[in-house]
Amino acid sequence: MIIINVKENESIDKALKRFKKKFERTGVLKELRARSYYEKKSVSKRAEKIRAIYRQKLNEQETI
Repeated sequence: MIIINVKENESIDKALKRFKKKFERTGVLKELRARSYYEKKSVSKRAEKIRAIYRQKLNEQETI
């Protein structure tokens, strides 16, 4: 369970934004979408490799 302590004089919008950020970091929604259908291991590994290559290219472009 995610708990957000609302500080004094803090707007609800800021507290909601902090909640959304914490919720996104937990990965609950991502996992829920992944479990909604079955994906073969080979397909998921291939997609992960493609993402890793993409991230590596971005990192190389930043250093140039």
